[in-house]
Amino acid sequence: MESKRQQKFSGVIQQDLAAIFQREGANYLPNTLITITKVRVTPDLAIARVFLSFFNNGNAQSALQTIKLHANEIRYKLGARIKDQVRIIPQLEFFIDDTGDYVERMDKIFEKISREERQSETE
Repeated sequence: MESKRQQKFSGVIQQDLAAIFQREGANYLPNTLITITKVRVTPDLAIARVFLSFFNNGNAQSALQTIKLHANEIRYKLGARIKDQVRIIPQLEFFIDDTGDYVERMDKIFEKISREERQSETE
């Protein structure tokens, strides 16, 4: 469970990273929309785990690798934005947010179950 301090810091990082990706995301991944779905920070605020989703991109793994290659540059830009609010700029760890895929998979399973129930009722 995150403390209020962690939640507040996560929100600040999420907003500022969203602005960075909105302005300069095309430099990293042309024709791809990058959204930050969630940010989790460690209790000491030294590491921020950033969950990303990619739209209009066929291969999320290669997109994630591209973002990871630019992690230091992104951290520097984040630091320029939040330097007056924090003591240390957290290390950024990027992950793919697969919540959408999970929801889609669960919907298919429920639809299949529903279809099987309707077929057994008509028999």
